[in-house]
Amino acid sequence: MAKNEKTSKSVASKASKLLKNPKTSKNVKSVAASALTQAPDKKKTAKKKK
Repeated sequence: MAKNEKTSKSVASKASKLLKNPKTSKNVKSVAASALTQAPDKKKTAKKKK
């Protein structure tokens, strides 16, 4: 996989839901976790000083 390839937001969201579901199989959870590790980090907004 190339360094610039990232999981889309929609796929990351679905992967998160699969990981939270207790009925999801271990194999599916493994793939979902892999997708989430490739998802871009959420940007934190810096607080502005007055």
